[in-house]
Amino acid sequence: MTLYDLVEKSRSRRRFKQDQHIEIETLYGLVSLARLCPSGSNLQPLKYILVNTPEKNTLIFKHLSWAGYIQDWEGPEDGEQPSAYIIILGDTTIRQNFGVDPGIVAQTMMLGASEKGLGGCIIASINKTDLTTDLSIPSQYEILLILALGIPNEKVVVTQVDHSGDIKYWRDEQNIHYVPKRSLDELILEIE
Repeated sequence: MTLYDLVEKSRSRRRFKQDQHIEIETLYGLVSLARLCPSGSNLQPLKYILVNTPEKNTLIFKHLSWAGYIQDWEGPEDGEQPSAYIIILGDTTIRQNFGVDPGIVAQTMMLGASEKGLGGCIIASINKTDLTTDLSIPSQYEILLILALGIPNEKVVVTQVDHSGDIKYWRDEQNIHYVPKRSLDELILEIE
């Protein structure tokens, strides 16, 4: 599989086969990839909480918001929820501003997950205050992103943004998830 194929395969997934367990060693492997990523000033201020138990998964799930463009959907139903999470934290004793580091490691881990046949969603819409309390996360750590992971249980199709310019993702009657992407010509600027 080429890198292009892997990136194309690595779509945001929001419905999973919840009963398919993800081993903790798999999550460690994804963080091992993140550990190798570039970091601003090489400070490496990011830390990770790995979760793969039904009890903690349920606790985390209630603090997340899913698919803002799909107004009549509050997220995956029971049976389609993630079977694991990686919580990306910033250690404020090392750095106060984490720059692009969380995005770099999140995408790297998502590519690694995709390579292993997993799907996931990078989530930033989090009730951070309540989740910090519920997980007893020490105050030096700031929740930055959460990766929701599992065996995908939905089809995601990439389409091209049409003449209307609408970039909102949507689902059809068969629950196929469509993600419009801008054309390459629209992205590359020609300057003289």
